[in-house]
Order: sequence, then structure tokens, then C-alpha cells
Amino acid sequence: MKLDKQSMLLYAVTDRSWLGDKTLADQVEETLKGGATFIQLREKKLDFDAFVKEARAIKKLTDAYNIPFVINDAVDVALAVDADGVHVGQDDSDAGALREQLGDKIIGVSADTVELARKAEADGADYIGVGAIYSTATKTDAEVVAFETIAAICKAVTIPVVAIGGLNETNILSLKGTGVDGVALVSAIFSKKDIISATKALRSLSETMTKP
Repeated sequence: MKLDKQSMLLYAVTDRSWLGDKTLADQVEETLKGGATFIQLREKKLDFDAFVKEARAIKKLTDAYNIPFVINDAVDVALAVDADGVHVGQDDSDAGALREQLGDKIIGVSADTVELARKAEADGADYIGVGAIYSTATKTDAEVVAFETIAAICKAVTIPVVAIGGLNETNILSLKGTGVDGVALVSAIFSKKDIISATKALRSLSETMTKP
């Protein structure tokens, strides 16, 4: 799967908190219809078999739309379903070790300092996730990253950078000028009743934000 800066434009991170009578695959398909450019499946409580089943259903969709699909943390699940790659935090696997396991698959790494971002790139990461940009209920232990730090990280690395954490339709444009290549969103997409319309609006904002 080819990864470029355009893939970061609207990066959707799943959350089953707002499923209602839908499946997660239903919601993912809706955000793909709305213009999502990247999907990360994030599950913290599913057992391996249920995780794999869900991942396979979502991979069918991302394959159909020809956009990247990565698994958060769970390398075993990513390998089992032949996902396009994984995304890891600083407390998870090292990018260098992951490269040996995953070959040429996509590796995304969370980093909140220039030093960590440079190390991730040197270790073989394909993109950097920077956050939290704003405080977020999705990840309550994440510290907010200053806009100056975001801009410095974007200048320090040559790989794509996506911003995450508390971003929504009211504040995406505040990132304009930082150099980020797009936004990673959770509740701003998946909590909405009309996910397709929400995604379209968010993508438009991200496109405006990333224009010079």
C-alpha cells in the first residue's frame, strides 16, 4: 500500500462507543463514503478471535476503497489479516523491531517531541502521529502538545505527520501553518449520527488547513 502525505488528510481512528444499532464496519464504510483517507482500527478489549474477525470485515472495505488500513498496537492481528500495517505508541514496540516483523508494511509511531519523532523516522517509521493537540476524553492520559512543537516536528522529519487529539470541526483550522499533513479523528467522526456528512465536512476543513 502506497503511503503519501495525502493519505494523512483525514485519518479515522475507530471507537465502538457510539455504535448504536450499527456495526463498526457499517460506520467505517460511512466514513469511507464521506472521504476518509486512512483507517486505524483501535480495540483495547476484544479477544484475538473477535479482533481478527472485525479487522477482516474492515479490511474488505479499505481494500475496496484502496486506502491504507492499520491496526493499533496489535501486531499479531495485523499479520493475521494482512493489514497494511500498525500504529504504535512510545510504550509499545520499537519501530526498528517492528520493521523486522512487518517487512515493508506501514509503521506509524506516536511522538510528542522532536527527538522522538527523529528517532522514529531513523528507526524506519513511515509516518508520525503528534498529539494530543487539545485535551481529549478518548485518551485522558495524553498531554497537550504546543503548536510550536508540532511545527518543529514537521520541520524535523521528512515523513508525513498527522495531528491527533481533541480535534473537530471547530478547531481543525487552528493547525493551519504548522506543516501537518492532516488530522486523525475519533469522536468528531464516529459520534455523529450522519457520519458521511460529518466526514465530508471534516475533509474539506483538513484540505483548507493543509493548503499553503
